[in-house]
Amino acid sequence: MTLKDKLVAQKIYLFLAALFITSLVVSNLIFKKFFYWHPFDVEIFGAKLFEISVGILPYPITFLITDLISEIYGKKRANQVVVAGIFASIFSLLIIVVADSAPAIETSPVKDDLFSTVFGSSAIAVFASMTAYLFAQFIDIQIYHFWKRLTKGKHLWLRNNFSTWFSQFIDTLSIVTLLCSFDILPWSSFKGLLISGFLFKVLVAALDTPLLYLGVYIFRKRFNLKINEEIELI
Repeated sequence: MTLKDKLVAQKIYLFLAALFITSLVVSNLIFKKFFYWHPFDVEIFGAKLFEISVGILPYPITFLITDLISEIYGKKRANQVVVAGIFASIFSLLIIVVADSAPAIETSPVKDDLFSTVFGSSAIAVFASMTAYLFAQFIDIQIYHFWKRLTKGKHLWLRNNFSTWFSQFIDTLSIVTLLCSFDILPWSSFKGLLISGFLFKVLVAALDTPLLYLGVYIFRKRFNLKINEEIELI
């Protein structure tokens, strides 16, 4: 690969990392709003199917990006992006803590109580979410590369879905458990939210498989990569 191609690959990697970090930080900021997506009128353990937090919406994007980076740039680069995302989440958490402690003036459009309601308990929730997410993402990357080695770079759909399904279950279980433990969510909603969240992520993971195939195809065509070949950045 020429130096010019490596520089182009480096820029693309930075953009993918930026998308990953943005999706992760935003998901931690908006998680308190819940919505009901109802393609099916089904109840599970007293809760409507797909009664989930809006914070779950950017999460599948992060797993798609790490799978794409794993496939094209390798395991080391995928882990680096995850670590950078955790650093960005901690930094955003510190900003929220400082902003929440600053008293609002009388003419402020957003008062202290409203700001605290939206962001005030984010410290616990974001820390819980980051811990669970960090664990889930590293599991996803490990499983992805296990299947990649086993299949010698073939059957992309297999490692994409198997790694995401398992890691997403760990992620959903950990987050819902922690949020219920800190009384941010009621325990009565635990089973319903766990199953709804996991099924939603499984559905999205299946739907994003064609996008991963498209991304891998574009990379291989642009950089003339063989199956199982990875780009070594500068």
